[in-house]
Amino acid sequence: MSASSGGAAGPTEAAAAKPAVSHTRAAWALALLLGLQPATTDVYLPALPMLTRELGAPLVQAQLTLSALILAFGIAQLFWGPVADRVGRRPVLLTGLSLYTLASLGGMLAGSIESLIVWRVVQGAAMAAAVVCARAMLRDLYEPNEGAKVMSIGLSGLGVVAISGPVIGGLASAAFGWRAALAVVAAFGVVTLAFVVWRLPETLARRNPRATQLAPLFTAWWRIARHPTFVAWTLLTSFTYGGLFTVLAGSSFVYIDVLGLSPRAYGLAMAAASVSYLAGTFACRRWVARFGMAGAVARGAWFTLAGGLSMLLLAAAGVQHVAALLLPQMLYAFGHGIHQPCGQTGAVGPFPQAAGAASALAGFVLAAVAFGVGLWLGRALDGTVWPFALSVGVWAVLTSTVAWTLVRRDARTADAAAA
Repeated sequence: MSASSGGAAGPTEAAAAKPAVSHTRAAWALALLLGLQPATTDVYLPALPMLTRELGAPLVQAQLTLSALILAFGIAQLFWGPVADRVGRRPVLLTGLSLYTLASLGGMLAGSIESLIVWRVVQGAAMAAAVVCARAMLRDLYEPNEGAKVMSIGLSGLGVVAISGPVIGGLASAAFGWRAALAVVAAFGVVTLAFVVWRLPETLARRNPRATQLAPLFTAWWRIARHPTFVAWTLLTSFTYGGLFTVLAGSSFVYIDVLGLSPRAYGLAMAAASVSYLAGTFACRRWVARFGMAGAVARGAWFTLAGGLSMLLLAAAGVQHVAALLLPQMLYAFGHGIHQPCGQTGAVGPFPQAAGAASALAGFVLAAVAFGVGLWLGRALDGTVWPFALSVGVWAVLTSTVAWTLVRRDARTADAAAA
């Protein structure tokens, strides 16, 4: 079977023309759907130390409000992906976004850390529907190189969410308490749901009625997991997100509790890093057009490695200053803005008839990495910057290694096959 036929089974419906969705509308959809992830995580980061104190929670439980969400997010993709291949993207989006909004409201009203964790788990599972359909939708509409350009535009919109999220969360929590930050998250869910209802058509040209049958599904997952293109891009995306999740899970405690920033100042610091990420998505568009996806991530890896190693070396030298973390974090974020669009597009590229299943599997690997990072940080953070810097440094090395080896090798193999 060819790489492009990596579905659970051959679809029974006749091929249909791809729906007419403009680049602009597709980019807006990607920005909102993928933007749920930073909205869900970044907006409440300035409030995390506050809710930890008010709910009387130990640090490990506070970390679970993030890491349990990510684990549910990863596992649920394995469900939503095949379902989206069977029934279409739009029904899954409407169901997932409605559940996401309800879970956001439940978290806002939680009276204990345990109930907050439960609502965050539901929220993560619902968020998975939006993210897996966003990536699959991109494959429905575009070939990989064009899809990477549209993805980078959408992720520029996500960058705006990432920039504004911590600032809004810091202002809201400082003025009204930590529940206000979760109210902002619920409002974002409502806006995204409204966009899907009124502006986003179904993008799946032909449904696969066997997509959720277990035997063909596991066969498809096994085929996808062994594909060298999938392995290369999924590892790249997962490793770069490992460093980003270190920032998400640990930065509020390091910047606020260790370095003494206020929630408002912390939000501004995170916004500065998000500006760098946004710049990376703009560079991605230019470099993909000029050098291809593999060439783009090879160049982005230099920024990733410079950021991770400089943060690690400064921490090893005993430097505990905001600039010693923030400037390297900005370099890392720039590289992430290049790796993420290419990686998410590249992982599903060979599987046009099983984009949902491929997207789900890639998302599960990414979430498993993030969950491990969250568990480790919950035990490793010790009142210094060292565990935080160590984690970012390790993920920077792993990301750049994959960019310069597996991704480059896969690109050369594809070029040779096309010649």
